[in-house]
Amino acid sequence: MLPAALLLMLPGLGGVSFASPVRRDGRVPKTYRPGKGNSSSSSSSNFNRRLSFNRDGTFQISIFEDLHFGESKLGASLFSHAHTPSILARKPRLTCLTDAWDQWGPQQDINSLKVMDAVLDSEKPDLMVLNGDLITGENTYRENSTAYMDRIAGPLVSRGLPWASTYGNHDHNFNISGAGLLARENRWPNSLTRSMVAGRNAGVTNYYLAVYGADCDGGGDEGDEGDEEDEEDEECAPELLLWFFDSRGGFYFGERNADGSHVGQPDWVDASVVRWFEATGARLRRRFNRVMPSLAFVHIPTNASLALQTEHVDAHRQPGVNDDVPLARQAQGWCGDGSNRKDCSYGGQDVPFMQAVAATPGLIGVFSGHDHGATWCSRWDGLVPGMSVAGTGVNLCFGQHSGYGGYGNWIRGARQLRLSADVLRRRRWEAETWIRTETGGVVGSVSLNATYGRDRYPATPNDKTYCPTCNYTIVTPGPTRS
Repeated sequence: MLPAALLLMLPGLGGVSFASPVRRDGRVPKTYRPGKGNSSSSSSSNFNRRLSFNRDGTFQISIFEDLHFGESKLGASLFSHAHTPSILARKPRLTCLTDAWDQWGPQQDINSLKVMDAVLDSEKPDLMVLNGDLITGENTYRENSTAYMDRIAGPLVSRGLPWASTYGNHDHNFNISGAGLLARENRWPNSLTRSMVAGRNAGVTNYYLAVYGADCDGGGDEGDEGDEEDEEDEECAPELLLWFFDSRGGFYFGERNADGSHVGQPDWVDASVVRWFEATGARLRRRFNRVMPSLAFVHIPTNASLALQTEHVDAHRQPGVNDDVPLARQAQGWCGDGSNRKDCSYGGQDVPFMQAVAATPGLIGVFSGHDHGATWCSRWDGLVPGMSVAGTGVNLCFGQHSGYGGYGNWIRGARQLRLSADVLRRRRWEAETWIRTETGGVVGSVSLNATYGRDRYPATPNDKTYCPTCNYTIVTPGPTRS
């Protein structure tokens, strides 16, 4: 049994929880209380919100990434045990464990919620994307690790905003599973997060959402988990497709090697997901007899982003912070044979995904997180040195570190995307994008159009924000870099 004093401090456990979203008057909105369902289809039955462009022809997305809820002072060494109550039973460690839940871990989460509120008070998105590392899973208890999702949901459900997630390497860990996090997410009617590719190697958050025109009156949506055919009952074609991919990483839930160490999970988009992506995209193009513009979201960037960074990131032509040099990318630290050894720097397993991205017609951009000190966009055109795959004009972008958890003190914020249905209908695959910071400012405003990379923009200031009551001497480290 967990001590009562500790129960009161952990979301989802004990008689009091700080995880539930609340209104400004302190009450939980009845409409948005978690449901009892735990399947990905429950969100559709409760909320059933089909995404559509507004009457003015616009559609806006806010991307929050690397929120890193649930961090604690002691880190993975204590919290990664298979059965936390057994640790609590050891009285010499009890005081130490209770001390771990002092003010700085929860204070980071409080500050992260303030970031979300500040951005959403300034922007009015039609969809929120949570682009990975929602929770620092290795620092949580297995008994309540996914309950942090309720707290993240607070600013979204109080505003009636739908959201869709990808999961990052910290969302897959010994004490937290992607499947468990998805089930927790889908208790909220606003969650549109799904899982469309089965299998241990696929990860979880691989799916697509369709965005329809404001004048489309067709019924249904683009398909629940395991049923992608519903969009064929639509009376009109989607104006925009949103693709979501699980780059995995971290560790398999509850699994140990023979030596007791945790079983590592590959950190790239799996080949089975790539095949699904290619087949589904081709089927949709055949069904509607047209190329539909699209955006893609994946937490860990591919090697193409590192190649573009190595070639050059110009402060005025690709404005943004460029402090994470070199970038950490998919398949880093893996060998070509799929083994994970210290003598390998990069295995190349993300090549099939890069090939599929480059071959997808109408794909405007791929948006990643993971590297907290990178906030730029770069157009991937042609064969970049160090690459075996040639780009075809897709933009590879980073957002802004949104949470006070995780490494780095770059100013927090969220990348915004605005698309115009009128522009897309003219087969101009373009998007306006900027970063809204926690202080209300706007930086890095650019047009992802045919001349991006040649146009000149103001440089992005490298501002920092700090949490005086947070202990930044011990934080979740940044990804290992080659």
